[in-house]
Amino acid sequence: MQKPPAFLATLAIFLSVVLGLTPAQAETPTGDAKAILKAMSDYVGSQKTIELSFDSDIEVITSQLEKIQFTNSGEALLSRPDKLRVHRVGGYADVALYFDAKTASVFGKHINGYVQFNTAGTVDQLIEALRLGHGIALPGADLLLSNSYDVLVADVKEAKYIGRGVVDGRECEHLAFRNFDTDWQLWVEVGKHPIPRKLVIASKTMNSAPQYTLRVKSWKTDVQPAPGAFAFVPPVGAKQLGSEALIEFDELPQGAK
Repeated sequence: MQKPPAFLATLAIFLSVVLGLTPAQAETPTGDAKAILKAMSDYVGSQKTIELSFDSDIEVITSQLEKIQFTNSGEALLSRPDKLRVHRVGGYADVALYFDAKTASVFGKHINGYVQFNTAGTVDQLIEALRLGHGIALPGADLLLSNSYDVLVADVKEAKYIGRGVVDGRECEHLAFRNFDTDWQLWVEVGKHPIPRKLVIASKTMNSAPQYTLRVKSWKTDVQPAPGAFAFVPPVGAKQLGSEALIEFDELPQGAK
């Protein structure tokens, strides 16, 4: 049965006032997801220094098919092309990564031990080395690459613009992408500084599609790192460990799958 005009007018007001959308926005969002992603990549890649803080959530599925989420918080300091410091703390690990263009050091405060290896090169090369050589996933690190666009769209089968959203009070462009084994979403801040504010990755190859979520809380550029900011000095009593110990620095408790 056809709805009367008065009903349609009321519906339009509801969408506009309650949802914060015009009827046109609610029906047919417009935008180019890849173009917005490229603008974000160009902006982030052009920043010589970046200081940020973040929260992250990672889900696991138990043998009883119960979904459990673990949370972490941290901060990162990047100086292109070859210096990085990241600190992440959660309920099961307190981990810091230092890279000074020559040596990478991963320190686990919760076990007072560290892993150290030589890996001269750029931050981009460090991230690749950690993933390929040491099995560390670093799911949010792609956002900081000097050319994140090429990496992020390499396996994309479908890109979609969803519309506008709000993350921590900031208006963002909401994008969705599909790969063979993952679906992932990205919220990019609206305006002349297209900062990545939220990333969600869902695994389609695992039962119940567990998700990884990263939220960027603060973001600063043109910062001046303090002298020695990227150098690692082992604390008194800290033990140097083999690379196999990196499993103890994960975001999940030991034994979680």
